[in-house]
Formats: sequence, C-alpha cells, structure tokens
Amino acid sequence: MAAGDAEQVRYCGRLSYLCLKLTLITYSTTFWVIGALVLAVGIYAEVERQKYKTLESAFLAPAIILILLGIIMFLVSFVGVLASLRDNLCLLQAFMYILGICLLIELTGGVVALIFRNQTINFLNDNIRRGIENYYDDLDFKNIMDSVQKQFKCCGGEDYKDWSQNVYHNCAAPGPLACGVPYTCCVTNKTGIINTMCGYKTIDKERLSVQHVIYVRGCTNAVLIWFLDNYSIMAGVLLGILLPQFLGVLLSLLYITRVEDIIAEHKLSERLFEEVQQSSAPEFAGAGCCMCYPG
Repeated sequence: MAAGDAEQVRYCGRLSYLCLKLTLITYSTTFWVIGALVLAVGIYAEVERQKYKTLESAFLAPAIILILLGIIMFLVSFVGVLASLRDNLCLLQAFMYILGICLLIELTGGVVALIFRNQTINFLNDNIRRGIENYYDDLDFKNIMDSVQKQFKCCGGEDYKDWSQNVYHNCAAPGPLACGVPYTCCVTNKTGIINTMCGYKTIDKERLSVQHVIYVRGCTNAVLIWFLDNYSIMAGVLLGILLPQFLGVLLSLLYITRVEDIIAEHKLSERLFEEVQQSSAPEFAGAGCCMCYPG
C-alpha cells in the first residue's frame, strides 16, 4: 500500500472514531437528561401522592412507574456517558449489554403477552379491580380511570359490573351510590349536561337493559380494540420505544470495534518501535567502540 493510501486510511479511521464518539456522547447525554427529568417528575408526583397514599393500588401508581423508569434511564445512560468519554471498553461493553438485555426483555415480554393473551387480559382486569376498590382514595387511579372511560366509551375493567368491587358502589352499600357506576361510564347526552347520578342502580341489571344509559363493555377490551384498529399508532409507539435502544446497541458495538482497532494499532506501533530500537542498538554500540580508537 502506498504511503498516501495508508495516510488516507488512518485519516478516515480517526474521522470515524470522532464521529462515533460524538454521536454516542450525544445519545447517552440526551437520555441521561431525559432520565433525570423523568425521575424528578416521578419524585414530585410521589411526594404529592403520599398525601392520599393507598398502598393497595401502589402497583398502578404512575409516580412509582416514573421513578423506576427514571432510575433505570439515568443509571444506564450515565454508564454510557462515562464509557464514551473515557473510552473504557469494560463500561462500553456493559452499556451495550444492558441496552441489549432491556431490548430482549421488552421483545420477549411483548411476545409472551401476545401468546398468553387471555392470561394477560385477566392480569390487567384483576389489577383494575384492585384499583376500583380504592377509586375514591387514590386520585391518580381515579383520574386515569375516568379519562379512559370517557375517551374509550367503556366502563370498568372486564365490564361495568367490576364497580361492585368498590364499597360505595356495591349493591349492599347504604349510600346513594349503591349498585351504581361513576358518571364517566354514562352514555354522553346531546345536551352535554353532566348528570352525576346517571349510573344509578345499573350494576344489578342486564347489559341489554342498561346499554342505552351506560357503556357496558370493559375498558381492557376497548383499549385493545382501539390499538388494533389504529395499528399505525401502535407501530409508531413500538418504534419509539424499541428503535432508540436498538440504535444505542448498534452505536456501542461500532464504537467498541473502533476503539479495539485503535488499541490494536497502538500496540502494533509500539511493538514495531521496540523492534526498530533493538535492531538499531548494535550499530550504535559498534560505532561508539570505533570512535574510541583513532585511525
């Protein structure tokens, strides 16, 4: 290979190294900042939630989910930032493997959820019923449930009878809410006037007799059907979750390969330099001996 070609290869190698380094630093720093923001929002929401704390529905608390997500994003991204700044192969490999494992877990979880669809739906319905039990105590769940019921025109998890799990809506309750459902389950009237007692005495009735008054289908199936009908949105959400992680794994792999090449090149240069020094040592020694004697 000509000297000019070798120099061009070295220049391209340095340029690719710098581009990959800057890209990985930008990628890691971006998600590090996002992780910190998510964690801060989660902590703030949890502090506010403690005022109306309900341990039974902690599984569904958005604040806890945000805190866990923020911690994971913050720590993993911090490893990526540190690894890309220091060119530490161990940290780079750890960052790549962690991202890869998270990606595999998410893909595996999605496939398992699809294969065991009925069990997944039952799991969701059971947790919604747990939330319904504390509907008036947990404002986070109440706001989410009200919003979902209005948006997707549904009621409860499996169906409207799930509201019998709540002590105020149970048919054995003494209050005015007994055997009824929240007004967010009611079919919206044309006038737009909200009647908070529109779901009065509907739980103990058959579906056909109340379907003109309240939404009788469950929210779990309603949300699933909406996602299936809007598959482009579902595909966009999946890409938004999985694609950044895949890019992180790919960037890490390319950067690790480039750093290993540079290390190998550096070791080769050191070895060649040592060989040159060793081969030059006898010549200098001989020259020094001759110089001691005139003529």
